[in-house]
Amino acid sequence: MNTKAWVYIHGKSGSADEAGHYKTLLPDYQVVGLDYRGTTPWETKDEFLQFFRSLAKQYASVSIIANSIGAYFAMNALADEKIERAFFISPIVDMVGLIANMMAALHVTPEELERKGEIQTPFGETLSWQYFLYAKEHPTKWDVPTHILYGGKDTLTSLGAITAFAKRVDATLTVMKNGGHWFHTDEQMKFLDCWFQQYL
Repeated sequence: MNTKAWVYIHGKSGSADEAGHYKTLLPDYQVVGLDYRGTTPWETKDEFLQFFRSLAKQYASVSIIANSIGAYFAMNALADEKIERAFFISPIVDMVGLIANMMAALHVTPEELERKGEIQTPFGETLSWQYFLYAKEHPTKWDVPTHILYGGKDTLTSLGAITAFAKRVDATLTVMKNGGHWFHTDEQMKFLDCWFQQYL
């Protein structure tokens, strides 16, 4: 049995099946996808902890690969767990800022959001006062050795925010100038694979 495991954590609308891509890059390790159902940090926290602790009992070490909001959920749930290392792809590292930016774009004040509780947006997201409050009251903490891949055309996280985060948690930061938030084209995936293998 392999002594080391990797957990792949997908982003919004993603799938645990995406872990298959990393099995080819990690042939000597056990690679599993976390098939979570929650959509909020408080829902996913218990799911992540139960899954991770069960896996940690079976392997000498566990590392993670987390995509987009999956990285935010991972930091919220697993900050106190024993993780050997982490690879973050387009991570959401400033949820408060992201929600605030969406509110500003729609001219929604905190007072209005608190009063209404939830506001549907024209771009398919739901602004939630409960979510905004949770993000403010639970700032991310992270001291796992981490490598970050960021697309220069990412519209969810600014270069300033990702740079500040990387510096705060002492992570390496690699920027693909022509990359977006979602790495999926042949060119982007080739860049991702090279980045991943560079830090293995």
